Parts: sequence; structure tokens; C-alpha cells
Amino acid sequence: MRTAVLLGFRLRQDVLEWSGAWWFLLTLVVQAVVAPLIGLFVWSAVYPGDPAIGRYYVAVILVTLMTESFEQHTFSERIYDGTLSHELLRPQPVVLGVIATNLAVRAWLTLLGAPIVLLTAVAMRVGFDGWAVLRALPYVVLAAVLVFLWTFLLSLTAFWTDRVHAVVGFGGQVMFLLGGTAAPIDVLSSGWRRVAEVLPFYGMTGLPASVAAGVRAGAVGFQLAWVVVLVGAVVVLWRAGVRRYTAVGS
Repeated sequence: MRTAVLLGFRLRQDVLEWSGAWWFLLTLVVQAVVAPLIGLFVWSAVYPGDPAIGRYYVAVILVTLMTESFEQHTFSERIYDGTLSHELLRPQPVVLGVIATNLAVRAWLTLLGAPIVLLTAVAMRVGFDGWAVLRALPYVVLAAVLVFLWTFLLSLTAFWTDRVHAVVGFGGQVMFLLGGTAAPIDVLSSGWRRVAEVLPFYGMTGLPASVAAGVRAGAVGFQLAWVVVLVGAVVVLWRAGVRRYTAVGS
């Protein structure tokens, strides 16, 4: 209960703080929608007249806005400038502040990006089945958790290297290629499709978008399994990183 109250307080605080940076938030929105829009134009040209492509990529845009993570900026920079020391001394888990900032940024990105999603849907003349969208909600939530865990995991490498932005950037490119943004999973060759379907990246973008678009049915268990794996990896790397950070700091 105390943890939920603290998280709610930090979330309200971060939402208000980020409200003054809406120009910067708009640049993040543009950054988030460019890749899905390119995918939409490319695959709409390859499969003209196929409404499933339009629905899928409009869903990808929305899922991307709702799940973007920037822990390489909001967390890793605290390691570099030493302010993480203050967070470690507080009587609350450090991750609460990281999660609150993550949720606040996602809320603003979704709000500011909603007009782009709507305009794209109108321009492509696509519509969604309401039940499919409702069925997709659990997948979107788990996708948001997976993206956060993946980005946070890579951001923890800041304990060992000053190249964390390159590390997270590489992880983002893997998500782009195998997660269903560069190309829908169904258009990949059978070998690459099998690889993509067992890795966590499909559950971060392509799976929730496919369910919302009514293109595919999904299995929540796939995402849950990867949540467990990534949580374990984050815990191990966090403990090792904090031991190194405090040893060097002392």
C-alpha cells in the first residue's frame, strides 16, 4: 500500500514537471512515429488495397507511443552525474522514481500523439473492431512492461560503460527489426518469422498491434514468460551494478 502511494505521488509530480517540456515531448512523439509511418508507406505500396496493413501500422504507431521508454536518459544519466547516490539513500526503492517518470512520459506521448494516430487512420481509411481493441489491452500493458524492462536492463550497463546510449540504441534497432515495425511478422520468411516469434521483441510491438488490428490471435503467456525472464535479468544486473557503484563511490 505504501509503495502504491509513493508511486502515485511521484507519478503526479513527474506529470506536472513534464508538462512544461511539451516542445521536447513533441520531438519525442515525432521520433516515435517516424519508423512506423515509414513501414506503413512501404508495405502499403507493396500490398495496395489491403486494409489489414493500414490497421496494423496505425496500431503499431499507438502501441509505440504508449510503450516508449527512455531510461538511458532518465536513469543512466543519474549514474554518470552521481545523483543516483541521493536516490539510494532515500527510504524507498529507486525503481519507483524510474517507473513514475516512465509512466509520465508515456502519458504525455500518448496524449500528444493521439492526433497523429487519428489523422493516419482517417488518411488510410481504416477502421477497428471494438472487441479486437479491447482484447488487445492486456497485450499492450504487457508490451509496455516488456519495453520498460528491456530498456532499463540495457540502461543498467551505465554502471560499467559510458556508451550506454549506443547500447540502448542497438537494442532499439533489434526491436525495430524483429518486433514487427520494420515489417509485419507474417511477411517475413518462415525462418526469420520463427525466430521473431520466440524472442521478446514481437511481444513489445507486433503482437499487441496484430491483436488490435484483428490480424492475429495472441497468447498472453508468451509475454508473461518474457516478463519473468527480464525481471530476473534486471534484478541480477541491478545488484551487481549497485555493488560496483558503491564500491567505486566509496
